[in-house]
Amino acid sequence: MPTPIPPDAAAGPSFWQRLDLFLARLRPHREPLSLAIDALVVVACWNITYLFRLGFERWVSARPGYDIGVLAGAVLAYGLASVLFKVPQSMWRFSGFGEIKRLTLACALAGGVTAAVTMGLGLVKVPRAVLALHPVVTLMGLAIVRIAYRMTYEHARSRIAGSHGEVRRALVLGAGEAARLLLAGLQQQGWVVLGLLDDDPAKRGARIAGVPVLGPLALLAPGAEPGWRGLATHIVVAMPSASPAQRRRAFDLAAGTGLPVLTVPSADELRTGKTRVERLRDIEPDDLLGREPVVLDESGVGQTLKGKTVLITGAGGSIGSELCRQVARFAPALLVLYELSEYNLYAIEQELGQSEPGLDLVRLIGDVKDLPHIRQTCAQWRPHVVFHAAAYKHVPLMEELNALAALRNNTLGTYHAALAAAEAGAERFVLISTDKAVNPTNVMGATKRAAEMVVSQMAAEHPATRFMAVRFGNVLGSSGSVIPKFKEQIARGGPVTVTHPDIIRYFMTIPEAARLVLQAAAIGQSGQVLVLDMGEPVKIVDLARDLIRLAGHTVQEIPIVFSGLRPGEKLYEELLADADDTVATEVPRLRVARLDGGSRGLGEWLLRLGRGLPASDVQVQGWLCEIVAEYRPQQAP
Repeated sequence: MPTPIPPDAAAGPSFWQRLDLFLARLRPHREPLSLAIDALVVVACWNITYLFRLGFERWVSARPGYDIGVLAGAVLAYGLASVLFKVPQSMWRFSGFGEIKRLTLACALAGGVTAAVTMGLGLVKVPRAVLALHPVVTLMGLAIVRIAYRMTYEHARSRIAGSHGEVRRALVLGAGEAARLLLAGLQQQGWVVLGLLDDDPAKRGARIAGVPVLGPLALLAPGAEPGWRGLATHIVVAMPSASPAQRRRAFDLAAGTGLPVLTVPSADELRTGKTRVERLRDIEPDDLLGREPVVLDESGVGQTLKGKTVLITGAGGSIGSELCRQVARFAPALLVLYELSEYNLYAIEQELGQSEPGLDLVRLIGDVKDLPHIRQTCAQWRPHVVFHAAAYKHVPLMEELNALAALRNNTLGTYHAALAAAEAGAERFVLISTDKAVNPTNVMGATKRAAEMVVSQMAAEHPATRFMAVRFGNVLGSSGSVIPKFKEQIARGGPVTVTHPDIIRYFMTIPEAARLVLQAAAIGQSGQVLVLDMGEPVKIVDLARDLIRLAGHTVQEIPIVFSGLRPGEKLYEELLADADDTVATEVPRLRVARLDGGSRGLGEWLLRLGRGLPASDVQVQGWLCEIVAEYRPQQAP
């Protein structure tokens, strides 16, 4: 139900908001206005000094005829002294001791010059007391004007924004229903909304909650010079129902202004009811995707999961936790959370306990490398569907000193989970794989490719269970991904580190990745790998530039530094190997490839791996080369 607009919000900006906006409009003309106001103060103080010296009866009549000329010369002297000491360049709202110091020097110089010239020309009818006192009175007058301005400004700011600091003036992109609801919340929170921009010609000139629609989004382009330029402190994108391409265009235009960019929650976020349109947030990785999110056909997902027991390994990870959230929507009879990290397990079970209070949860701390424990777990709870998301995924970390850990967790752990699922009579087993498994050049990718081969062999040996894999690219915002790292570096003031100017990656959102996994469970056949068409790859350096600009900075303020490719890293990733054949599915942009059969020596190789033999990174690379024929390590073992 739409949130009603409070009467005070519908009434438009308050007096203090209008005053702040008026002062902001004057700010670009600060220097000439400062000189003009200071000249008026000099004139006023000249007359006040005469009044003090001669009294009310004579302060006008006793002046010589040339007094106006002397006063004009004094105004000129004060103006030149102010320019000399850079007084007009100062910001009155920040006036302090430094400003008073410059005023003192300017008044002393101008007063001394005025007195010397007046006396040197023999203009003796100008009282010497006036010449002596005028610089002091003028200094007091100039200081009082600045203090009064600062007091007024800070009072207006406190009335508008309370104790939140600087007044926030926003230009809102979008003039639809979301903008209407947003304006009420923004004005209540102390924002000053300068105007709305919308590409709909029918909305031009309209007013929403007292705020005018100024024109199209193109007014943000660098060539345009609208009246708001120099006034706005933030750009707010209020287009939750627009297509990702339209939102991306709005973000690009907003980033070009050099101002911080905020956005309202997306349509998906609003649909869940967990947030409201007036709760602004920073730009998230999902907003930068720039393509239509893949919406998979979930008609069969409910039949696959409803009333079933579902086990998720790695349940507290980025993909695992999102899987938990989405599985919970289909009302499983029981959800078994299997997670090695105590904190991650605690976090996801607390979240699910609050959002899905009626869901039965089993919370288990477990390690897929521990075959007896995963066997016992599956035997006890008899899962119908197993989602295997437990994995080590950080490429450089697994490449050096941790290769054996990656092999045992990613490959042997997959074998343990798959074997336990098959022995317990599971209907489906879904492996979360990666594009790095295609023609791998690093240990992580090779271990995931070996895991795919394990799943393929299990599909042949255990026909009662459907074994399948899901392969996708980088997941925006997942733990260890580049986006959180870039945001941290920007918050610290930079630099932002990118490994190579030409490095590209395919990206998808965490919800997309989880939906793909669920879809695989519903339509996948045993021995298949499902691959998502993720559109065009994205250059990482462009992603870094976007985040810098959307934070209100430039690459000059926060530079990008190229650190070089890390161990095992490739310039680009593929989703399919050259030999892979794919066929379309009934789900648009989702294709199916058949996994290559497992190696003949895979079983013996897994037994050797299960013995836990110590091995160096080079030995592990050699073991992987035995099984994964397409593995090409950067340093040959």
